[in-house]
Amino acid sequence: MKSRYIASLSLAIMFIGFIVTRWWLPENDWTMLLESGFEAGLVGGIADWFAVTALFRHPFGIPIPHTSLLLKNRDKIVNSLISAMETELLNKESISRKLKELKLFKGIASGIVGLLSRRSVRVGVLRFAQSSIEQVPLEKLSVKIQELGADYVRKQDIVPIVDKLTDKFAYDGWDEKALDFVLEQGKEWVKKRETEQFFGRLAHSKMEEMQVGGFMGFAVQAFVGFMSPEKLGPIIQGMLLSSIKELSIPGNPNRQKLLDEVKKHALALSANEELMAQLKNWLQTSIESVQLERFIHLRLEELRQLLLDKLEDECLNGGRVLVRGFRFLTEAAKGKEELLDRWEQSILSFMVNWIEKNHYRIGLLVRDNLNKMDDQALVSMLEQKIGNDLQWIRVNGAVCGFIVGVILYFF
Repeated sequence: MKSRYIASLSLAIMFIGFIVTRWWLPENDWTMLLESGFEAGLVGGIADWFAVTALFRHPFGIPIPHTSLLLKNRDKIVNSLISAMETELLNKESISRKLKELKLFKGIASGIVGLLSRRSVRVGVLRFAQSSIEQVPLEKLSVKIQELGADYVRKQDIVPIVDKLTDKFAYDGWDEKALDFVLEQGKEWVKKRETEQFFGRLAHSKMEEMQVGGFMGFAVQAFVGFMSPEKLGPIIQGMLLSSIKELSIPGNPNRQKLLDEVKKHALALSANEELMAQLKNWLQTSIESVQLERFIHLRLEELRQLLLDKLEDECLNGGRVLVRGFRFLTEAAKGKEELLDRWEQSILSFMVNWIEKNHYRIGLLVRDNLNKMDDQALVSMLEQKIGNDLQWIRVNGAVCGFIVGVILYFF
């Protein structure tokens, strides 16, 4: 708008100067010199105004031949623009060549170093992470995790899983560890005073309930009358502790027999179809339970709060954890230059191939955007982009016409 105002002002000056020197000033050599200059400047300004206007529209709306050139040649201009972009400005060979020469990881690393050198950037990244974590809907996430687990169990055949677990239990020494754990826990329970009393009372009551006739019944009744719960308890306790000690000795025949039975029953678990069906049903019911969903939600809440507290501490510390993390990554990458080079070349090759396959879309995009614009919008866009420079042609035409008019006056 400023350049158009100046161009119109230059034309107005030439017009006013011509009128004043032609009819208002006294006739002399200086007046005739200025009149010649203003006259030529007026002609040059009008001619350039006509030329510039003819590019965009019909002057005064009159369909003069060879005017409104841009609209008449719209298709040619669009095709030329697309051709220039595809073959000169953005041709795929030059883009591919530049990409192949690009040091992708070095450029990224350099940019990250520049960003992490500023405390405000580091703290901003951590604050953004905090905000993102706070916005995570844990209720929906816990339900989704539960649904995925239930769906996995529903579709999964648990027999191979049970086979793997029982094989590991039987052949990796877990059967002995399990037996030792059970024996140790049983030993601790049997050693208790209340356990001793419990065994004494239980044995004495069961012996009193025995119904045996004849001499054997007389002997049993005599034994019951002689033994009290306080006497029976230590005896049974001692027998059990002795048995547990015996079973805890590696290589003991009874221990080995017990382990063999445990292995045999463990390895046969997967063959029990009814048991496998019950196990799968139990797993599915347990995963779909409300209690498990609450458990998952609480654990996620704890994890989120832990992360938020850690991020808050790092924000107060200036976000140095990001610097340490980036330094750790760069140190880890030093010994893997060959691997990083392969990754970089793979990424760049993918980008090059993608550009070669989709380069034609640049022209389609430009054409589609231009086709969406009506004539008035297209002219307005072109005037905004190049119209300001074209207005200076009018100024130059007026000024040059004035100078040429002065020069011609001398001839």
